[in-house]
Amino acid sequence: CKPLSNFRFGENHAIMGLAFTWIMANSCAMPPLLGWSRYIPEGMQCACGVDYYTPHPETNNESFVIYMFAVHFTIPLLVIAFCYGRLVCTVKDAAAQQQESETTQRAEREVTRMVVVMVIAFLVCWIPYASVAWYIFTHQGITFGPVFMTVPSFFAKSSSIYNPLIYVCLNKQFRTCMITT
Repeated sequence: CKPLSNFRFGENHAIMGLAFTWIMANSCAMPPLLGWSRYIPEGMQCACGVDYYTPHPETNNESFVIYMFAVHFTIPLLVIAFCYGRLVCTVKDAAAQQQESETTQRAEREVTRMVVVMVIAFLVCWIPYASVAWYIFTHQGITFGPVFMTVPSFFAKSSSIYNPLIYVCLNKQFRTCMITT
């Protein structure tokens, strides 16, 4: 049984994906602006982030930090793992149907390598930030230097530039398309 075998990605799917992306972004960014938690300078004081440093009962920080960790870190991690896992399985199935030609094997290796690099990049960018934030949240009142939060914050906040770089470096078709346009 392959329930998604007849699935075709179309314009409506793209619109729903964009709408979902905006909803997730706003559900992450808006609550502190509306009073659920708050933004404060973090690390070396050159960027702002959610306040998980202090118990702030007036803004209900604790529930917001748990919400952020569950909804905006754990769920995306599971979705990424599921989607990229399905992509690798689909490519392997297609390669098996093509009797393992050299071209198909090369394409399968390329896609698998890109998937592994994309997942590792996500983990490298976000696990340090999530881990440090969770540690600070669960050990309220500890003292630490500004670099302790600055480095993980830098990786997390620069994560959006890595995916296009990975595509350009690891995908010849993407690279060719980027150069011609």
